[in-house]
This record gives sequence, structure tokens and C-alpha cells, in this order.
Amino acid sequence: MIKQKNLYVCMVCAKKYQKWHGQCEACQSWNTLEEKIEMQTSAVTPIKLMHRLKNITSELSLPLVPHESSKSVKIPTNITEFDRVLGGGFFPSSLTLLTGDPGVGKSTLCLHVLIAVAKQMQHKKIILVSGEESLSQISDRIYRMTKFPPLNLLILCEGIWENILLQIPTKQVGFILFDSVQTIATLEVSSGSGSLAQSVAIVERIMMFSKTENIPCLIIGHVTKTGEMAGPQTMAHLVDTVLHLESEGYSEYRMLRSKKNRFGSVLEMGIFEMTEKGMTEVINPSEHFLSGRLSGAIGSAIFASVEGTRSYLMEIQALTKYTSFGYPKRSTSGFDANRLAILLAVIGRFTGVKLENEDVFVNVAGGLKTTEPATDMAVVAAIISSKKKISLSAKAIFLGEIGLSGEIRHVPYLEKRLLEARKLGFTTAYIPQNSSVSSQFNNMNIIIVKTVFDLDVVIEKYGKIMPPQ
Repeated sequence: MIKQKNLYVCMVCAKKYQKWHGQCEACQSWNTLEEKIEMQTSAVTPIKLMHRLKNITSELSLPLVPHESSKSVKIPTNITEFDRVLGGGFFPSSLTLLTGDPGVGKSTLCLHVLIAVAKQMQHKKIILVSGEESLSQISDRIYRMTKFPPLNLLILCEGIWENILLQIPTKQVGFILFDSVQTIATLEVSSGSGSLAQSVAIVERIMMFSKTENIPCLIIGHVTKTGEMAGPQTMAHLVDTVLHLESEGYSEYRMLRSKKNRFGSVLEMGIFEMTEKGMTEVINPSEHFLSGRLSGAIGSAIFASVEGTRSYLMEIQALTKYTSFGYPKRSTSGFDANRLAILLAVIGRFTGVKLENEDVFVNVAGGLKTTEPATDMAVVAAIISSKKKISLSAKAIFLGEIGLSGEIRHVPYLEKRLLEARKLGFTTAYIPQNSSVSSQFNNMNIIIVKTVFDLDVVIEKYGKIMPPQ
């Protein structure tokens, strides 16, 4: 027997309640409970349940799809940075969600992807469904990117899901972009577009459409003021891949990262540069990030970072200055401020560098961010360089994690980092003890540094003291 039961469900964490509450006890979100009708059936006895299982066992015995046949069906975009993060391309019937801050370039990047996919699938129609821009706006943007857009790229300006389904020729479509999920609504949900209920309902319908018609779909989503994906986390569970496009301040560089990926790694990062003609790939980010480095500058150290399968160099800058107030200031950009406090304590405890009355500023040049512990040695080297006014070698990199006892620990992927440095002409590498380096790096000057005190010593030994400025 079927019974109806009214429940209140949190649209963020999906916790159920018998009564309405202003705040969800599980996720602490306010005003996220919505009333739902749950259908309940009478209990099934074990004998009846066994009888049902026997009847459906033969119907569920379906063969698995051979793994080899599923490798070559991905749809690459030939945009190297995008394909790296995506995992090689779009999988048929996959659903991808791209989020990012307003104005970061989500729509621009997706248009590049659409144009690239349209060129790959010339026998199929590639559709852009836009609920927030007019046909003339989208056309102007496309013609700024390319003078000859693909003829199979079609634009549909519509915000009602039922009308969208009526106008899409499913048998002829190869790829669909929805821009954006917050501007599309279904008539089956009474709330307005962009609400929690509408967002989940639209993503559910796009997911079922994608799986049923075997059409890969890309959705653009908004973010909140804290940088999190707008809407309930249920949306992230429904999609196959969640990509996030970010930038630091007014930097022209855009970093594409994967927060969830059923078909690839979540450790990869793609780097783009925003130009007048749209997004441009940054194939060799090391040269871009080091292009403006001053020769002989104090407080500058180079570090080799690893993101997924790639390594690139970044510049760590530090500035120390005698404080004019009673309490010294510590400020960071692109580096963890709590980690800086630990490193300053280690410097004060194990070296002769005194920073109690110094303002300390640390910056990762190029608008980048780093959370790797392997950055520690480069940060400490830059701080000591700034304090003692010693210029570090322009062809040296610093790799090592620093512990609370002042020791410098091993870092992963050491040889991958050294290969990237050598490719750009770096000849010296400061690395921790117990680090094994193969014979291919015999042409590099490898300096073993055991402790922070040793690092202070080698900086004075190999650095160049600059005149007072």
C-alpha cells in the first residue's frame, strides 16, 4: 500500500526533517529547507522479497562494455590546457559543470571549447543554449574570436527547459553548452529561475537528457561571494566533472582546476591568458611567470611547483622592512599566512636573522597561489636575502620542506622539478639531504642543504651582497 508523507529536505545537504527549521542542523545553512512529498510503500516480507529477486535476476545479467572500446570515444577539443584538466576530452553522455567568479571568463572559455568541438564534429550540430545573453551579443563575441565560425555551431536563446527540448534535434546534436544553469527554469517547479529547487531540477533534467540521448553537455554555473558554487551541493553530485576557473586579483592569467572528475585526475591545472581575442593557452607557463624578473634583485627566489603531470617555475618575492609601529606586520599574497608565521619562528630560532621588529611581506609573482610544503626553502631564502641585502643567483632554484626543528625535508617529484629548471637554463639547485638525483643532472650544480642554519650559511657564501639602496 502506498502512503504519502510530508517531509522537509535541506537543499544543501539533503538532510530530512519532520518539521520546518530555520537552520539546518547538519550543514548550518539558513532557510534551505523545502517541503517534499515522499511516497512510502508497505513493508515487504522476506518471502515476497526473495520471490521478486528471483524474477529480476535474469533481467539484470547484462554484459559489461569492453574497456578497450571506451578509450577512443572521448571528444578532444585540441585545446591542450583544457583537455589536460578534463582528462583528454569529453566522454559521451558526460555532464560537466564549469564555475568561476563573475567576469573571470567562463563564457569566453566555453565559446572557445564550442568552436573547437564544432571543428572536430563537423557532421554534428553543436548548440549553445543561452538564457542570459542575446543572439547579437553572442555573435559579436564569436566573431572577435574567429573570422570564420563553424557552420554547424548553432545558438538558441531560451530560458524555459520545456521549450529548449522542443527545439533541439537530438538525433543530429553532438554537443550542448548551457549558459547558465541559474538562468534556465522548468515549468514543473513553481519557484523562479536561480532558486535552489530550480537549479537542482534543471541539472537533474540535463543529466537525464545527456545520459538518455548520449550527448555530452557542458553547464556554466555561478559562484557565491565566498567563491563556492552557487546552489546546493546536490548539483556537484549529479554531474560527472566539476571545473573551476579562477584568477588572482587583476592578473591576466586564468587557472582552470578540476574539483571532481570521474574520467581523469583532479590534480591537473590548465593556465590561460585573457586577451582581446579571448582566452589564449599558456603552453610554457615558466617563461611567462619569470619574464619580468629583475636581474640581481634581492628577496627573490625561484621555486619549481608541480601540478598533476606538469611542472613550472614561479618566483617567490620577500620584503623585510623595519616596522614603524609597535607590532610588526606580516602579509602574504598567494602564500599561506599561517605557514609564514611558522617559517619566521624557525628562522628566528635556528639562524642569526632577527625579524622581531621587521615587517615581512611575501608574494608569489604572477598572481599565482601555492600550498606546497616544498615552497618553504624558497620562501626562507627570499626572506634572508631581503634582510641581509644579498642577491641570490639568477640561475638557482630552491626545493625543500622545512620542519619545526629547522631540518629541511625531502620533496616529491624532485627530478621532474629539476628537469623543468634545467630546460630553462638553471644551473644550480638547492635540495634537501637524502635526495637521490640521477646522473642526468651531473651538469647541474647540486647543493645539499640539511638545515635552515646551513641555508643561511650557503646564501652568504654563494650570494652577492648588494650596495645599500
